[in-house]
Amino acid sequence: GESSVGFAPHVDCQRIGEVFCCRQTCVEKESKERKGRRFLEEKRKMGSAHSLPDIEIKRLMDKTDFTSEQIEILHKRFMHLSDGKPTMSKNSFESVPDLENNPIKTRIIKAFFDSRNLGLRSGETVEEITFENFLSILSFFQHMDENHGKEELDDCNRKKLRFLFNMYDTDQDGKISLRELKQVIDELLCKKTTTENTSSSIADAAMIEAANICVGQMTPDQIYEGITFEDFLKIMKDMKIESKMHVRFLNMDTSTMCK
Repeated sequence: GESSVGFAPHVDCQRIGEVFCCRQTCVEKESKERKGRRFLEEKRKMGSAHSLPDIEIKRLMDKTDFTSEQIEILHKRFMHLSDGKPTMSKNSFESVPDLENNPIKTRIIKAFFDSRNLGLRSGETVEEITFENFLSILSFFQHMDENHGKEELDDCNRKKLRFLFNMYDTDQDGKISLRELKQVIDELLCKKTTTENTSSSIADAAMIEAANICVGQMTPDQIYEGITFEDFLKIMKDMKIESKMHVRFLNMDTSTMCK
């Protein structure tokens, strides 16, 4: 059937992991002490140029681990995209040049409005987001350097993978079905350049590999219904997710950010 696969003997964890990854560039998280010192230094350099109150910038720094300079740049970018309004809709992202030719543009935009990523109840409708929501989503793409403890690094990695999993679990039923996997592959390959049989074959092979990785050797009558989040963690365990995730928002040149 469309939503299940059976047994096959060959497993390639690296290959199936690549199916789910989008290349990204990250910013490093800083210690609170270093972040505090940098905040004061940036405030001194920028003077009264802040577009947000100092207390709000400090609160957002503590919540997201962005620096005050990054928050300022992102706030100006947000206000440009929202036409100066305190919230913005999906349509606001249509004017982002870096998303224009991205094959999964629609998924990336939807991720900003996914209730699961915003700490709301699954399935709750989100029509518009605030700057804090915007910043919270972008924080999933931050890099943590090796100075952090293993537990903190593992927790950060798990959150990134949950975010990525949510992008592909479009019906929010807690698993990535064969149909959803095929949709991802259609988009990544750009459907106009491939055939139905090509994307179906890749999706079938990837799902069979997932079943072998997560369930082990299966009998011909066993059914694998889809990739759960725990399965997803097993599939992605050897992937360097930090080097695969980036958004150009984080590296924005203030002189060109409104072009």
